[in-house]
Amino acid sequence: MAEIATRMGPLDGRSLATNAVVIEAARPASRIALRAPSASLAALSLALGVDLPDRPKSAASRGTRHAFWLGPDEWLIIDEDRTDLNVACRGAEVLHSCVDVSHRNTAILVSGARVEDVLSAGCPQDLSLEAFPVGACSRTVLGKIEIVLYRTAEDDFRIEVWRSFSDYAFTLLTEAARDLSS
Repeated sequence: MAEIATRMGPLDGRSLATNAVVIEAARPASRIALRAPSASLAALSLALGVDLPDRPKSAASRGTRHAFWLGPDEWLIIDEDRTDLNVACRGAEVLHSCVDVSHRNTAILVSGARVEDVLSAGCPQDLSLEAFPVGACSRTVLGKIEIVLYRTAEDDFRIEVWRSFSDYAFTLLTEAARDLSS
């Protein structure tokens, strides 16, 4: 697993709080990109301690561990306690591919009364509660970059983004928030 305890985050120290929204870097987490056939889901779910979702736009969480459905045989698994997820998957002893991407991704937390407006400045997806309810997750775009968007509460979102694009994403979101506040 990538050593994340001492790694400096690309967004460390950056945040924005307005009357409309709060934007901040999430704390470090471990992540894996998981690929597996449907026959392996039960064993992997047991090994990971969270039921792997099997429908579009779905996610599952248990404690600080989250599983995001990204495709018919693809998930992003996040553990905010930085547990070695590769070790957990090894215990499943079923067909799967698991790659540590802790070094590749970071996350941005966006919350507040106008969170949908801020995100809509760069994300074409319908973010209304009816179309994207609490617990929904999808791979989408923010401006010119790919993200994984997860709605954690009515007015709270987690954006998973590649580290190399995190400054772009954070700047786009802060500019949208400032535009709403002016």
